[in-house]
Amino acid sequence: LETTLGVKPNLACDSIFPKRDPHEIKRTATHLSWHPDANRKLAVAYSCLDFQRADVNMSYDSFIWDLENPNKPELILKPSSPLVTLEYNPKDSHVLIGGCYNGQIACWDTRKGNLVAELSTIEFSHRDPVFGALWLQSKTGTECFSASTDGQVMWWDIRKMNEPTEVLIMDVSRKGVLENALGAVALEFEPTMPTKFMVGTEQGVVISCNRKAKTIAEKIVCTFSGHHGPIYALQRNPFYPKNFLTVGDWTARIWSEESRESCIMWTKYHMAYVTDGAWSPQRPAVFFTTKMDGTVDIWDFVFKQSDPALSLKVCDEALFSLKVQDNGCFLACGSRLGTVTLLEVSPGLCTLQRNEKNAASSIFERETHREKILEARHREMRLKEKDLQKRFLYFFRRKGGRGSMR
Repeated sequence: LETTLGVKPNLACDSIFPKRDPHEIKRTATHLSWHPDANRKLAVAYSCLDFQRADVNMSYDSFIWDLENPNKPELILKPSSPLVTLEYNPKDSHVLIGGCYNGQIACWDTRKGNLVAELSTIEFSHRDPVFGALWLQSKTGTECFSASTDGQVMWWDIRKMNEPTEVLIMDVSRKGVLENALGAVALEFEPTMPTKFMVGTEQGVVISCNRKAKTIAEKIVCTFSGHHGPIYALQRNPFYPKNFLTVGDWTARIWSEESRESCIMWTKYHMAYVTDGAWSPQRPAVFFTTKMDGTVDIWDFVFKQSDPALSLKVCDEALFSLKVQDNGCFLACGSRLGTVTLLEVSPGLCTLQRNEKNAASSIFERETHREKILEARHREMRLKEKDLQKRFLYFFRRKGGRGSMR
């Protein structure tokens, strides 16, 4: 099978070993974070996301695993509420930020043990579970922000966690009304674009924002609509940041910031729900997705666009979370029953191929251009429809309304 890059892809992906939730009452592995330095450790957030169905005896613990010891976690994190998300600080690998089910933001310093070092006050925290928490690119390395299904995005400095430094309500009418806000499920922040961030919502809408804008109306820049349900994953392409990936309902979609009315590429509709996704950090044309049927799909759109380049059945239960190691060689995925499986990706899928950057760029540009032409055509048709409606109303009124039309 010759690709357009002129190489034969080595399509292989091997399961190394699973790490299982040691507690008797199993929880979902809701989020994964690789250690930023050696990448030999993996922080995993565990929570039950079934509303009001959590067992009263369910543990709140989350774990840090050492890849060389799959039988026992290296550190047990003790939050006051189950963690939905958990992220290593890229500037200080001893520090982690966690988003809790009860809406609070918790911070750990592993040098001080497994208890929470800093915790946001409940009165000034989110009102719903925190599905996204990311570190910002700051000089101090202490700033982060979070998003929740309560419709709010909050900024924090872990040196002073009593209240957020800033709050933005995800009201697309740009009036800042919390009752009209869209619930946030996914967060995206690209350090090379320090003032921009994106939010994936429960309603299937991506909201693009500019934090440094002066007014609330200006902070919510634009929206992208295309999914039929919550957007569970949202990430810019590491090579071409104006293109981003979304995962929701039964598809994964690729978008361009230059085309706001529709995505430029999309996968087929799967039989199983797609639950998470991420770009390869090493190959611009490769991304990964997980599904409810326990399958990991690896897509290489330069090689093939209609189907995955590789599908791997990881387990018999639903997969819920996914995280790719920085070198692209290891892939971790978490399941509904708390099992984390580590996959080793073959060199053919994690090594930059000859001419791949140019090929991926050409595909992005071609598909963006095609969507722009279609958008212009749709606008033209809508204008013609409006013109016809106006003409009909004008004719109808001149003829004296309904009585004269009989």
